[in-house]
Amino acid sequence: MSKNSSKPTQANNNNHANQLNSNKGTSGTNKAYDAVQGNRGAQLNPNNPKSPYYKGK
Repeated sequence: MSKNSSKPTQANNNNHANQLNSNKGTSGTNKAYDAVQGNRGAQLNPNNPKSPYYKGK
């Protein structure tokens, strides 16, 4: 049996923080933030048939 820990690891905490961090005031963003925003854009795109906002023909 493997040992399951209910406490978040340092890597999980860092990933969550990176997803929320847009790095304002710098010349770039981090990969986790970019991935979140890309997924968010796909979900909100009205031309995406899987989007709840889809405006099909």
